[in-house]
Amino acid sequence: MRKLINSGSTFEEKIGYSRAVVQDNWVFVSGTTGYNYETMTISEDIVKQTEQCLLNIKKTLKEAEASLSDVVRVTYILPKADEFELCWPILKKYFGAIKPAATMLSAGLANEKMKIEIQVTALKS
Repeated sequence: MRKLINSGSTFEEKIGYSRAVVQDNWVFVSGTTGYNYETMTISEDIVKQTEQCLLNIKKTLKEAEASLSDVVRVTYILPKADEFELCWPILKKYFGAIKPAATMLSAGLANEKMKIEIQVTALKS
């Protein structure tokens, strides 16, 4: 069974992708940024962006009938690797007890306003 989930982000329509793909018990959540999709605004603060990324991911997982506790892998992408440590308290808040496998990459993002992008894979229990 395959289900596509969209958040309403204009990027999904313009680029041609889904916020998440549910395949059987697996949920693959696309790289998610700190945009508030209701207002299409983004904070200039990386910590606030990180929190918004995780709220966006949490909402997507709920729509997929999953939760953050189902996350088995997370990838963090930041244009400035030296800013990653600023995000740690927020990441620990959401993933501290879950402890998914994780990777941090430093790479350019689609828009210079974006300071972090987070991608997760979840296995529904």
